[in-house]
Amino acid sequence: MMSSPTTQELEEFRKEASAWLKENRPAEPDFMLPLTFMEVGTEEQFDFLRDWQRKCYEAGFIGAGWPKEYGGGGMHQKFQEVATKEMERQRVPIMLNAIGLNWTGPLLLDMGTHEDRAIYLKGILTAEDIWCQGFSEPDHGSDLGNAQTKAVRDGDDYIINGSKIWTTQGNFAKYMILLARTNPDAPSKYKGLSFFLAPMHVDGIETTPIRKLTGEYGFTQTFFTDARIPADCMMGEEGQGWAVAMRTLEYERGARGGQGGGYTISMPDVSKIFDLAKTAMRNGKPAIEDPVIRDQLTQFMIEARSIALSAKRQSLTPLIQEKPHSLPLSSKVAWTEFIRRLNEFAISLQGTKAAYYVGEEDAVEGGIWQRGYLNAFSATIGGGTSQIQRNIIGEHVLGLPKS
Repeated sequence: MMSSPTTQELEEFRKEASAWLKENRPAEPDFMLPLTFMEVGTEEQFDFLRDWQRKCYEAGFIGAGWPKEYGGGGMHQKFQEVATKEMERQRVPIMLNAIGLNWTGPLLLDMGTHEDRAIYLKGILTAEDIWCQGFSEPDHGSDLGNAQTKAVRDGDDYIINGSKIWTTQGNFAKYMILLARTNPDAPSKYKGLSFFLAPMHVDGIETTPIRKLTGEYGFTQTFFTDARIPADCMMGEEGQGWAVAMRTLEYERGARGGQGGGYTISMPDVSKIFDLAKTAMRNGKPAIEDPVIRDQLTQFMIEARSIALSAKRQSLTPLIQEKPHSLPLSSKVAWTEFIRRLNEFAISLQGTKAAYYVGEEDAVEGGIWQRGYLNAFSATIGGGTSQIQRNIIGEHVLGLPKS
């Protein structure tokens, strides 16, 4: 096992990352950058973020904790965590290949074969190979175990038919982590599912972009019509897909570490709310002078601090050894709902100007809070809705009965 780095070593690496990020931060483009990886909808945005991820990787600040033999830096994972925090602190552009870096890559290092790792990992780090996720389906909502996309064995291939929805960056992706039903007659719906590292560039796979309420894209619906994928792209054995998918969701929800690095969702700056409250007016006075507003601002600051401290606590094993998944699972609900409420509060301070959106002349701060609010809902749904997350916490952390 690799020895843990010293505080001095981590601080030196942080300074190195900080200096490089300051020097190499890309100039602000003349188009709107995504706030999250779920909003990459144009070729301009995609090319900009792909180039940025590749530069960060070549500088040693993406994949630092992955093994050298697969294209990583071969360092302790704590070095990557330091670099990621510095990226977030400096609010540089987000990483593009979120599903590859944060879910597929760690999953391959955890459960994949040497051959799979050699084929896929470096392309994830360089952003040459973009990954999407084929779990949710149009007719089954949060009932992932009832997935009906079919995979039928035919010689050395599986023939795929069905549809997946909310496949983020599906139109850009080279590969998909795909959950499909290989045995409709299995004794339970879960045992009939298998997990594939599926290529996207084959005949019979079509993606249709989904236009969101914001006017942006980022999500697609993926259609499979007699699409042939190699049988050897199955991960694990036939019928073991549910177990692999559940492990994948642990990475998606932050309950397991080992991610490739870089932050993929830009958190709103809580301090900016104070600036907004100083300029917004309530009964002829700055809103920040209203005691109710001041109390709400204080509560948001407390929440922001508690979320940050919970993230630090997750890395301290003695503090979480009794229920190791409790904080990560709780944090996912906490921060996604926090972002939504923070943006909503910022909009409420704007009075009649709250109705203006991005691109409109009278929009406050360019409509960033309105855009952030509408886009925040995707994070409360991805990886399991807030309602589903609360059920999981109740059952698996608190030990409450399902009924």
